[in-house]
Amino acid sequence: MVSTESLTAYLLDVILSHLLLTFASLLATVAAICWYIRDSLIVDGLSHKYVFITGCDTGFGNLLARRLDQKGFHVIAGCLTKKGAADLASVTSPTLKTLLLNVTDSESISRAVEFVRREVGDRGLWGLVNNAGRSVPIGPTEWMQIKDFTKVLDVNLIGVIDVTLQVLPLLKKAQGRVVNVASILGRLSLTGGGYCLSKWGVEAFSDSLRRDMYHFGIKVSIIEPGFFKTGVTQLDLIEADLRRLWTRLPQHVKDSYGAAYLNEYIKAQDFFMKFLCSPDLSKVTKCMEHALTACFPRTRYSAGWDAKLLWIPLSYLPSSVSDFLIDMLLPLPIDERMN
Repeated sequence: MVSTESLTAYLLDVILSHLLLTFASLLATVAAICWYIRDSLIVDGLSHKYVFITGCDTGFGNLLARRLDQKGFHVIAGCLTKKGAADLASVTSPTLKTLLLNVTDSESISRAVEFVRREVGDRGLWGLVNNAGRSVPIGPTEWMQIKDFTKVLDVNLIGVIDVTLQVLPLLKKAQGRVVNVASILGRLSLTGGGYCLSKWGVEAFSDSLRRDMYHFGIKVSIIEPGFFKTGVTQLDLIEADLRRLWTRLPQHVKDSYGAAYLNEYIKAQDFFMKFLCSPDLSKVTKCMEHALTACFPRTRYSAGWDAKLLWIPLSYLPSSVSDFLIDMLLPLPIDERMN
C-alpha cells in the first residue's frame, strides 16, 4: 500500500507542476501582449516629417513613396531616370518631391543632399531609405570579371554608404531613422557575382552604423526581403546577362561545364523565380513603414514566406545542409558529374 506521506508528496508535486506551468503560460501571454502593444506604438507628427528614398523609379521604392505620400509624409523620391520621376509625380500629391539621383556618382548624391537640406530646413531629415539596387551580373563566380562585381557593389553597397554618410548630419538633427534594404541573400549566398557580396556588406554596414548612431538617437533597421517580382528579379534581364557572360567565356571553361549547362542553369533560374517570387510588394513596404513610424522599430525585418520559412532558417543550419539543398536546385557541371 502507498503510504499517506508518499501520496501527499505526489499530490504536492502535481499541484506544484501545474502551478509552475500555469505561471509560465501566463508569463508568456503577458510578454506577448506587452510586445504587441510596444510594437504597435507610433511616433507623433508624421505629417511634419521628411523621408528621403532612393531607387523610386519602380519596385519597392516607388510603392513606398506613394504609400508614405498618402499617409501625409513629406517624401523626397530619388529616381534614376526622368521618366521614372515624371511617372511617380503624376500619381502622387504636390507634396512629394522628385529628384534625379545616381547613387554611383558622389556629385549626384551631393546635389540630391543639398536639395534635401533646403527642403527640410532646421527640422532635419526623419528618414533615409536606401532602396536603390541592381542584381546583374549574377551567376556562377567563375563566369565573372572584376568589373562585373564592381557594377553591383557600386550601387548596392558603396552607394548606400555614400548616401548615408552625406545625409547623416540631417538625420542627427531630427534623431531620425535609416532603413537599409538588404536581402535574404545577405544571410545565405545562393549564387555568385556581386549581389550576395553587396547585401552581406549592407548587413555589416547597417550593424556598425546602428551601434555608432544609437548614442545620437538615430535608429537603423535592415529589411531582408525574400524573392519578389521587381526589376531586380526580372527573368529576361537575368537570362540575357547570363548568356552574355557565357558567350565571353574561354572554350576550356565552357567545356568544363558542358554544352547544355547554360540552358539548364537558365531553366533552374526560371523555375526558381516563378515559384518563389511574390507579386505582393506591400509585404516589404509595410516593413519599411513600420521601421519609419514605430516608436520602437525592429533591427531586422524579414518579408515574404520564403524568407521566414525557408532561407533564414536555412542560414542557421550547417553549411553541409544548405549546400546540399542548393545543389538540388541547380545543375551540376559536367566535370562534377564525371567524379
